[in-house]
Amino acid sequence: MYFLWQQIELKKLTLKMKQQSKEEFVNCLNNWYLRWSDYLNERRKSPSTGKTHYTHKRLRSAYLSLKRNLPYLFVFQDNKELNMPNTTNALDGQFADLKNKLRNHNGLSKARKMKFIDEFFKA
Repeated sequence: MYFLWQQIELKKLTLKMKQQSKEEFVNCLNNWYLRWSDYLNERRKSPSTGKTHYTHKRLRSAYLSLKRNLPYLFVFQDNKELNMPNTTNALDGQFADLKNKLRNHNGLSKARKMKFIDEFFKA
């Protein structure tokens, strides 16, 4: 079960993201990395090719994705004057409503669908 703790901790860290400031999240992410860096950087040698590969590719990829996208994760905090929400829940609801309305009009041509979508967002 040793291998799961890193994943569980990283997942908990990301789930708390919307309640934290950018500085808090960056600090927690850096602390997580310092704690698990040896595990994350483990490499193994392929017997067939002789090349080395990272042992925990998926966990490493998740961490690097968070690290790489940090400038975009807290745009709502960096631009408070725009009154952006910290989640996309409202937008997801709008798209669900659009899909339901489009489903009721299955026979529309592509051009008419585009017009329908355009009018939907204007309303």
